[in-house]
Amino acid sequence: MSTIGIIRIKNAIFYGYHGVHSSEQNSGGRFEVDVELHCDISEATVTDSLNSTIDYEQVYNFLKNLITERKFYLIESLASKIAQGLIEKFDKVQKVIVKVRKPSPPVGGVVDCVEVELEVKKD
Repeated sequence: MSTIGIIRIKNAIFYGYHGVHSSEQNSGGRFEVDVELHCDISEATVTDSLNSTIDYEQVYNFLKNLITERKFYLIESLASKIAQGLIEKFDKVQKVIVKVRKPSPPVGGVVDCVEVELEVKKD
């Protein structure tokens, strides 16, 4: 019997240099990320060991490195790289849902944020 669990990281906040405008690429801005990791946690429920599950500190560090060290024009591309990277890096992950938000985007008006959500399943 397998126990499928969802590990969530909500509203991880980073400063990155993503956007189509040169001001966004040069000055940067705040980005918010939510991640859902769907995985078999059966072993972890028995062993109570970090080695039996997904270490969310490693997930956070993966997010931080990708978002702060690379530049993307589109948050769609950023979200895709996050999802693909998590599926590849963490064997236990079967499905990932990623949300990337850009607060106060430069759209010529007042907008709280723009958000992209995508879902990737392991083949």
